[in-house]
Parts: sequence; structure tokens; C-alpha cells
Amino acid sequence: MEARLNFYKANPTAIKALMGVEERIGKSALEKSLTELVRLRASQINGCAYCVDMHSSDARKGGETERRLATVVVWRETPFFTDRERAALEWTEALTLVSHEHVPDAVWNAVRPHFSDEELVDLTLLVSAINAWNRFAISFRTMPA
Repeated sequence: MEARLNFYKANPTAIKALMGVEERIGKSALEKSLTELVRLRASQINGCAYCVDMHSSDARKGGETERRLATVVVWRETPFFTDRERAALEWTEALTLVSHEHVPDAVWNAVRPHFSDEELVDLTLLVSAINAWNRFAISFRTMPA
């Protein structure tokens, strides 16, 4: 498969706007390890090879274990994730697949006890951002290095 367009070069102003969102996420109270799990899970759902490669690599560099990386796709069936991580992964799946069930109350009730109001907004921003990056990378066929 061949890349269609380098979106960084084609419109740096648009990408700068998205990078501003990333700056906010970087300043949030969300743990770096959690943000990488969220990015990885959304990218898996969306089938974004570039982002799966990047975020699994970034998670490894941050100290994430191979075992957890290999099982994030089946996080419900493993004991390797904390309750807070499970809540974030469930929120990630619901938002990434928002057209399916429109974020059911059960998902809200699962995530609410684990995050402050500010953290929930930041978590939602994180999920929205990775979904945007996935759409850029997939539509323009950005390839892993």
C-alpha cells in the first residue's frame, strides 16, 4: 500500500491545531501509561496500523509490558488492568464506536467513579484526538516506518 498524501506538509496549519489539543492532553492529570493504552485501543478498533505501531512503541518506551500490550485488545478477559484503566478503555470503546450505542448509561456509570470531572473531559478529549489522528492516518494511508 502506498501513502496518498503527507498531511503534515499539505496543511501544517490544520495539524498545528490538532497539536494544540495534544498539548492540552499532555498537561492533563491523566497518567502517561493510561493515555497510551487509550490511544492504542482506539487505534486497534479503527484499524490504524500507523497509530497502533506508534502507540505500542511509545508505551514500551514508557515502561509498558509486552503482556499488557498484547492483551489490551482483550482487556475484559484479563486481570492485567486496573479498575481505572478498565473504565478508560470502556469509555474509549464507547466513544470510538459512538454511532453504535451512543455511550450507554452503563458505560457512564462504569467510568464516573474513577475520574474527576476535569479528568473525564480530558479523557474524552484524548479519545476524540486519537480518533481524529486515526482518520488522518487511515484516509491518507500513512504507513508505519
